Order: sequence, then C-alpha cells, then structure tokens
Amino acid sequence: MDLKLYLKEKKEAVDGFLRDYIASKKNRRDCPADLCDAMGYALMAGGKRIRPILSIAAYEAVGGTSGNILPVASSLELIHTYSLIHDDLPAMDNDDFRRNKPTTHRVFGEAAAILAGDALLTDAFNIISHAEAPAAILIDVIRELSYACGPEGLVGGQSLDLILEGRKAEKSEVEYIHTRKTGALIRTSVRIGALMAGAPQAELGYLTEYGEKIGLAFQITDDILDVTGTMEELGKSTGADDARGKNTYPSAFGLKESREIAERLVNDAVRAVENLNKKAEPLSDSEIAKYILSRRN
Repeated sequence: MDLKLYLKEKKEAVDGFLRDYIASKKNRRDCPADLCDAMGYALMAGGKRIRPILSIAAYEAVGGTSGNILPVASSLELIHTYSLIHDDLPAMDNDDFRRNKPTTHRVFGEAAAILAGDALLTDAFNIISHAEAPAAILIDVIRELSYACGPEGLVGGQSLDLILEGRKAEKSEVEYIHTRKTGALIRTSVRIGALMAGAPQAELGYLTEYGEKIGLAFQITDDILDVTGTMEELGKSTGADDARGKNTYPSAFGLKESREIAERLVNDAVRAVENLNKKAEPLSDSEIAKYILSRRN
C-alpha cells in the first residue's frame, strides 16, 4: 500500500474534524472568544496527528468500518495538545516556540494557556461520550483514556520528569518517564481503536504490544532528534533538553544505544501485528519504522 497517501488521507480527515470542532465552539458562542481562540491556535498549530492515525489504523486492522472512530480518534489530539500547552509553560519546560510558532502562553498569556489546556482535556471526554457506539464500549474507552492521562500515565511521567530535572536519573527512571509521559497515550490510542471495533482479546493483545513498543520508540526518537536534528547526525549538536538538565535516553544510555533500542522496539512492534490480516498493513508496513524513526514531532 501507499503508506504516505494513507497517512495524508487520515491526517486530512482528523484536521477536518478538528476545524469543525473549533468552528462549532465559536458559532454557538457558548465558549468565550478568547478561550476559543487559544484552543484553536494550539490545536491547529500543525503536527502529524500520529495518535489519531494510529487509533484509526488499529480500528481498521481488526475490521472496523464505520465512521464512528473519527470523533474518538480526533479527541486524542485534544488531549495531546493540552499536554503540549501545559508542558510549554514557564512552570514546566518554559518553551517559547512549538513547531516554529510562539507557544500558546506567549501569545495569549499563561492563564489563558492553562485554561485552554484544561478545556481541551475536558472536552475530549465530552466528544467521546457522544460517539456512536454501545455505552459499554464508550465506558471502556473513557476508562482507558483517563488512566493513560492520569497519575499512573501522562501526568505521573511528567511529574517524575520535573522532580528529576537537574539530577542524573537511573535508566529505569528514564524508562518510567518515557513509557508514561509519551508512551501511555500512544499505547492507549492503539487500544482505543481496537476497542471501538470490538476486537477479540487476542487481537487486542497484539495491538497492545504494538502500542507499547511504538510509544516508547516514539519518545526515544524525539530525544535523539532533540540532540542531533536527524538520526544520521549522531553527536554533532546539543539539544535543549540537555541544557535544562532533562533526563533523556541519550543522556542515560548514550546516542548509539538509544538508536539501537528505538529500532529494536519498532521492529518488535511490527512483528507483534503480523498475525493480523491485510487490513493491518498501515501498522505492519516496514515503512512505518522509517516514519517513526525519522519524523520530528
């Protein structure tokens, strides 16, 4: 299959949903204009929509055919965007730019940025609650997502990341941070797609392993790219995370080993879904490895 075309089509579908979502907020005028503007600015600032696409691909891989996955998958981008807004704040990573644009708090102020993040996180669950699916499935989806975003997942990983900033972490602590701060939402994105399609337990297990491996590989790759710019330029520059004393895979494992770990994880992920049918090709296609290992979030 043409993976690039598949990714392009799914991204356009997610972008279309998100544009309509922001427009609906503004049209109803229930959402204060400044808040809607901040939400829209962050949500539509770019990005490859990897989490929604993985969710859609998992849904299709186990036989899902209806359009009811799009709102649920797109809600994952609201949560991802909320996490980026809050990560960029002065109290967190204190970043002034995101995707070559001023960060949300630099444009709208810290208070507005915090509230925009809060609104996106909350409204993601509102979108899911209105999706066309049996109530039992939606409850499972909400349970999965709330766990991935909470103290055992994204928030827990971010918390330990901040606690250990400026101190050299153990390798196990770096893995803990990465599997929760980034990996948990990616793993859950894949699982949610499978749950929405009513996947049998065995197929859910294959996709869960896929999501776990891809999620960790994704963040390791970000660490490497932050240092090098590309996977082919190992050791030629120093990234912003090093300057802040952040604990990354390259700082804990070294650049060469970090790259080997990321490649091994992606290969293991691809093998995990080889037992699925041809509809899993977007996940099992060897090109997905190149995509994960070369992209910049």
